[in-house]
Amino acid sequence: MKYAFALVLVSMPSSIASANPRVREAGVTVGILSPGPLNAITDVAGVEVGQVTLNEGKRIHTGVTAVLPHGGNLYQDKVPAGFFVANAFGKFAGSTQVVELGEVETPILLTNTLNVAEAMAAAVEWTLARPGNEQVRSVNAVVGETNDGFLNDIRGRHVTIADARRAIESAKPGPVAEGNVGAGAGTVAFGFKAGIGTSSRLLPASLGGWTVGVLVQANYGGVLTIAGVPVGVKLGRYDYKEQVEQKKADGSVVVVIATDAPLSDRNLRRLAERAFAGIARTGSSFSNGSGDYAVAFSTAASARRTPERRAAASPVEDLPNDRMSPLFQAVAEASEEAVLNALFAATSVDGDQGRIEALPLDRVLPMLKGR
Repeated sequence: MKYAFALVLVSMPSSIASANPRVREAGVTVGILSPGPLNAITDVAGVEVGQVTLNEGKRIHTGVTAVLPHGGNLYQDKVPAGFFVANAFGKFAGSTQVVELGEVETPILLTNTLNVAEAMAAAVEWTLARPGNEQVRSVNAVVGETNDGFLNDIRGRHVTIADARRAIESAKPGPVAEGNVGAGAGTVAFGFKAGIGTSSRLLPASLGGWTVGVLVQANYGGVLTIAGVPVGVKLGRYDYKEQVEQKKADGSVVVVIATDAPLSDRNLRRLAERAFAGIARTGSSFSNGSGDYAVAFSTAASARRTPERRAAASPVEDLPNDRMSPLFQAVAEASEEAVLNALFAATSVDGDQGRIEALPLDRVLPMLKGR
């Protein structure tokens, strides 16, 4: 069967933005803390994001999103990391080693369920090719996924190793494209087109002055709630309602969290856990068929796992438990807003199995007036 459109491979430059307003631009405030200058995961200094989007007519809507904790040699200068699972109906490659060793040594890649292998191969190839890694014999590629099989011909496994490497190699600091991009090209949340979203929070100096940034791949169900307003109910689109087009609550969300706070892998796991307070506020009930994962890392140079620190005992800065609560607040707020930014940025898609409409902002924004 021939299609009217050729395959479009798009490396998303970080400056591309959706034509729709972001949540804050629309006058909706989420939480009590202020975002960073970009309101993105890249507000954490050193973090880079790259995205490759694949589109072909109605058949293919998928891609890859890459998050790099820093621009150096990630294998040699590993970052401390924590991992948390809210519901484990999914495939998160490399997670067991992150849990065991408390560190990340590759870019963190997001893609669709059936292309995890290609993304892993890309992370391994890219890592082995880095100067200084000539003697490396083992690489723990970290790859998360959600299933975009309604809008995307997922069985075609259209993401290649080259696509995933392109996402890594195109990673940059600065603004992050949201909505129908990268690993979010074919994702759906609450019955509406969703995708990639990002947000950040900057703690005041009195609370440490640390930054927390979040990027999400939103592809899950529930009863959409925005700033406390039951938007899904008001729109008549929510899980378990007999007339709803998407009756299943199943789906997935992956949350990638960056902070410049010097945290141990134990407290990074605690930070990852608190991200789901924000996901819950959007209306998720973490259904049986949902893969809900979060990985958090610290970019603090004083906490980095360098070759020197791995060779001998050496001091590592570690924020104490008693100073974690503001960071917990920050990650919950940023996770909630990142999902909403994904929904606001997304546009309707005619896909492989049917059409998914974007969130009707013309109807939603009046509901949120004054929020």
